[in-house]
Amino acid sequence: MTTLNIIGTGRVGRVLGRLSRGHVRIGALCNRRLATSEEAAAFIGEGEPLDPAGPLPAADLWLLAVPDDAIAPVAQTLRPWVRAGDTVFHASGASESALLGVLTERGALVASVHPALSFADPLRSLDAFSGTLCALEGDTRALPGLEDWVRAIGGRPFRLSPGGKAAYHAALSMAANYLVALNALAMKMASKAGVESGVAGELVGALMSQTLGNTLALGPAAALTGPISRGDAGTVTRHLAAMADDAVVDGAYRAMGLATLELAEARLSREGAGALDALLRGR
Repeated sequence: MTTLNIIGTGRVGRVLGRLSRGHVRIGALCNRRLATSEEAAAFIGEGEPLDPAGPLPAADLWLLAVPDDAIAPVAQTLRPWVRAGDTVFHASGASESALLGVLTERGALVASVHPALSFADPLRSLDAFSGTLCALEGDTRALPGLEDWVRAIGGRPFRLSPGGKAAYHAALSMAANYLVALNALAMKMASKAGVESGVAGELVGALMSQTLGNTLALGPAAALTGPISRGDAGTVTRHLAAMADDAVVDGAYRAMGLATLELAEARLSREGAGALDALLRGR
């Protein structure tokens, strides 16, 4: 049976380890704190807590579930234990597999696998993992085996273009983090209008939920409504006046307005689109 060593036994490492149990043999469990590895072994139900300084047992697969800035240094410490033909992969969403490059000198195949899932609560993550999309990139010789592993633990693998990791992670950040920020900005404007916070939360939240549902069902262009989609420069002018004293809201509105205009251009006359473009750019 294939053996998997896990380096970094926090939330991501222990969830992926637990999901892997029965599909691979869990070997070494390593963390800076041995107690954390012992907790992971109890959570996974398999694996041997060991000092990452070694010696470490042989494995076919090596998962590095560590912070991005630790990937390259940890890879360096693994050099004595990784063999030619081993597959070594990290779970970062933002970093390329090139951070593991030092191990290619040992003949290892390097890659990365990023599950698009929040691991804030390990038990919830276990329940939610089935069907999770997992982005893969790296040595093409390593990817078929990693795709098999992802499918075995319940994920859905897909490949990124070479060098595409930053764009991929930016897409996720915009979809998740910026959605939260957009909610906060909308709440701020509702408060400025005198709307009580509880009502504002319900008002903004319901509209965001409905709009997101429409967008996912119909696609962005078909779901788009509002003043920019109608070419209503007068309303946009009043919006900008209402937020003129808040540079953050104003900047976000203008940037999102230009993105909205790009979606709406097919509906608008050249003159109408040009007027909105100039207005949003402050010309």
